Amino acid sequence: MFYIIQNLEWYRIFHQTAKSKNLTKAAEELYITQPSVSYAIKQLENALAMKLFYRLSKGVELTEEGRVLFDYVDQSLTLLGAGEAKMQALKRLDGGEIRIGASDSLIKHLLIPQLDAFHAQYPEVRIQLSHGKTPDIVQRLRDGQIDCGIVHLPIVTDPQLEVKSMMTIQDTFLVGQAFEELARHPRSAEAIAATPLLLLSAGSSTRRFVEQWFAAQSLTVEADIELGSVDLLVEFARLGYGAAFMTRSFAAEEIEAGTLLEVQTLVPIPSRSIGIVMRRERMLSLAATRFVEMLTSSMAN
Repeated sequence: MFYIIQNLEWYRIFHQTAKSKNLTKAAEELYITQPSVSYAIKQLENALAMKLFYRLSKGVELTEEGRVLFDYVDQSLTLLGAGEAKMQALKRLDGGEIRIGASDSLIKHLLIPQLDAFHAQYPEVRIQLSHGKTPDIVQRLRDGQIDCGIVHLPIVTDPQLEVKSMMTIQDTFLVGQAFEELARHPRSAEAIAATPLLLLSAGSSTRRFVEQWFAAQSLTVEADIELGSVDLLVEFARLGYGAAFMTRSFAAEEIEAGTLLEVQTLVPIPSRSIGIVMRRERMLSLAATRFVEMLTSSMAN
């Protein structure tokens, strides 16, 4: 191992010489001079303290020890060649992996279209999705389990993390036809709090956000029905169970179709952002870097 580390080129020259059985031919194949080949062979033999070639009148032939060494060198160079080929494949994104974390709603409404475009262009890259609430995603990022996270902002400041805002979103209260009256005029926070509330599960960034909105108006609220996904919020609101709080764009089709109605508020609901978070000291893989570039570029347009 010491000699390989010291001068791998000796072994490349030894390998080619053994295959060519001639110093001059080996030099031609390697695009170096014949004295350079002779010098490298001599240095390797001296380092190993054994003869590797018999010098013949018309060339060279491996000694018994040389044949043993050749088998190992041949396997090693083949493996190195395979490694170099793999690196080139990764460079072309003909392989590799991206590990992304996001909530179920962000995966469905934001990431899937972007992943479809990425997969169509780089079908050999493995995509690993990790779903969870924003705090869970951030912790997995800290632990090195994912390359990047797509989260609702803001998050707790951490010098280890780099956060980039990608897009602005607007949240709203939505009701079905059973609560049509509520959607006819702008409503106070008190009027909305008096309505059965359909909220995402405790601990989610969206749940904390709506609780803070109510708290800013001196109201403490609890969910009448607590659900784990935006799809369930949409369904329960449509069926008339109450007012669901969610990102407006995630229910755009239902709002357009009239199956969900938007409740305007007297106190505006602030907009917020979706961003990408990465670890500062960890360089992304080529595949992950390319995906982040595509994602941020798409969100900017």
